Amino acid sequence: MTSSTESSNLAVQAAAEATTDYGYTPLLVVVSAPSGAGKTTLCDQLLETFDNMVYSVSCTTRDPRGEEVDGKDYHFLTEAQFRAKSQAGEFLECAEVHGHYYGTLAETIRQALAAGHHVLLDIDVQGAEQIREALVILGQHDPLHQGFVDIFIAPPSLEALRARLEGRAEDSPEVIDRRMGNAELEMSRAEEYDYLVVNDNLDEAFGHLKTIIEKESIPDE
Repeated sequence: MTSSTESSNLAVQAAAEATTDYGYTPLLVVVSAPSGAGKTTLCDQLLETFDNMVYSVSCTTRDPRGEEVDGKDYHFLTEAQFRAKSQAGEFLECAEVHGHYYGTLAETIRQALAAGHHVLLDIDVQGAEQIREALVILGQHDPLHQGFVDIFIAPPSLEALRARLEGRAEDSPEVIDRRMGNAELEMSRAEEYDYLVVNDNLDEAFGHLKTIIEKESIPDE
């Protein structure tokens, strides 16, 4: 019988060998942005451009919605299952949102990297901070650490962001004010990221993102 420690070591070895097998470094790409900065559109374009890139499948304790499929949209867990994984240190990051728990399993990321996939993780600044802290503990020789790159997508200004949010006509003035308050706090932490992409022009912003992925996936000599 293989122990959990042995399984983890095998996953690390497999991910470490992926660079040689595929000729590039599979990346864990963490992207954060204020609401309205264009993150979803840009991430969708990345997935369309890089056929070896996949979205990270997170865990959640909430019930499936609509046609959501377990293992595809989310890994749906009971609260007891989630807590057990959290106590075992299996999450790179986790948080409680509106009474439900969400988290990213390190093993899920490892398996995707070992299969040669870039893994795209759309997450807030708090989650990104948790991942950085987890990677420090894992050490710089761990494939998760070696393939990690984080990118902050920002609007050209807070004024431009407010104009975008108001132009969408999807939120009340109160909601927009709350989003703007959050955006200001998030943008104050942009310097914590490896890269800052200002989305003033969508095509130019995507070109910048594409260049980052291509550059970071080149194996070290």
